[in-house]
Amino acid sequence: MPLSMTRAPAAGQPPEISVPRERPAAGLRRFLPRRLFLRSLLIVVVPMVLLQAVVTYLFLADHEARTTANLTRGVVDQMTLVIELIQGEPDEAKRHELSAEASGRLGMSVTYLPGAKLPTEPGTTDTQVGESIGREMDSRIPEPHWFNATRFGEFVDLRVAVDAAGILRFQIERKRFININMHLFPLWMMVLSFVLLGVAILFLRNQIRPIQRLAAAAEAFGRGRDVPDFRPAGATEVRRAAIAFIGMKQRLARQMAQRTEMLAGVSHDLRTPLTRMKLELAMMGGDDACKKDLLSDIAEMERMLDEYLAFARGEGGEQPAEADIGELIGEVADDARRKSASPLEAAAAPGLTVVVKRNALKRCIVNLVDNALKYGSKVRLSATRTDDDLVIAVEDNGPGIPPERRQEAFKPFRRLDADGRNLETGGVGLGLAIARDIARGHGGDVKLGDSDLGGLKATIRIPL
Repeated sequence: MPLSMTRAPAAGQPPEISVPRERPAAGLRRFLPRRLFLRSLLIVVVPMVLLQAVVTYLFLADHEARTTANLTRGVVDQMTLVIELIQGEPDEAKRHELSAEASGRLGMSVTYLPGAKLPTEPGTTDTQVGESIGREMDSRIPEPHWFNATRFGEFVDLRVAVDAAGILRFQIERKRFININMHLFPLWMMVLSFVLLGVAILFLRNQIRPIQRLAAAAEAFGRGRDVPDFRPAGATEVRRAAIAFIGMKQRLARQMAQRTEMLAGVSHDLRTPLTRMKLELAMMGGDDACKKDLLSDIAEMERMLDEYLAFARGEGGEQPAEADIGELIGEVADDARRKSASPLEAAAAPGLTVVVKRNALKRCIVNLVDNALKYGSKVRLSATRTDDDLVIAVEDNGPGIPPERRQEAFKPFRRLDADGRNLETGGVGLGLAIARDIARGHGGDVKLGDSDLGGLKATIRIPL
């Protein structure tokens, strides 16, 4: 999903980028699994199942028809042999002996019925066995014949008029016309399918696991947490992505370290002449009011240097650890009450323990609270936890910020008040920028909105 710009950037400013939330699936995608493992498994399983189903159906249909025809042909051939023997023996007693001997040797019941006639009712050919028997008897037995494949359950009744003297009745088990082990083929196909499915699951899990580790490492890095034990693994493409991620992480770390070192060096170099200036002002005579103004300017410059360095450093050296957010909120509230006479309400959900950079998060909250106390006479600080996020809100009853200028308030060194150029009012326009930088270092963000107190509401949202 592409990134989108929330607003057009001002000249010389980088565009504000936001990652849109995933859109709900529409159409057929609503029924597809969301996880890569399940989708990959579908790609393997669905064609395999369809192929085996089609092959099984076509094979069984053809094989069963061929097998039934071959078995029926063999049985009819045996019947033809018995018919020829009976027709060649005119003596009735001999015919009974031959039919009894055929019953013992051929595994079927053969009975000679002298003077009997074929049934007048129609036979049954509405089953596959019946169709096969009818087809073979019509082609191999020229004598009048009749059969019923359903009346006697597991036996098929077949009758042939050998001559005018009588008929032969054959009672043969149905299983001799069909393959009774035909059901084993689908069973073995199902067993084979489950074996292949198990192999596919094991293989796909091993292929998906490196991608999951890469995603977890990227998510942890986005939240400001180090992943020292991450190693490239998996297929070549996944290894390349992991190596690229590690390289990007190292480049970002070097850039942050170089930026911090540069700002620290600049701060140190500027502090030296500022210290000399303070010393010279303290030793020189002259107008005390002028000296006081100069010392105030020097102190303001030192404070600006501290804020510049804090903004550049971004509290990057601190490692995440479990922190009691309720205790942290209490500390911020106590410090704020000592610095300001404005009433401040503070509340946090009980048992709120989260893995964060505690000092960095405290600085983020302090910046927002200081900003609220500066413009409002009443401030409310709260911390709650949702299913996925830690939510910290700072509200005031001040004049607020128009919606169209709220994004501008986060730009470094940008002050929206009318006397923003007057340093005596305090601040250099870095408070909100530092707060957002810290929140984004935790993988979250800071948003501005309207408070029910009548002023501004700043919400810190950090994913858990």
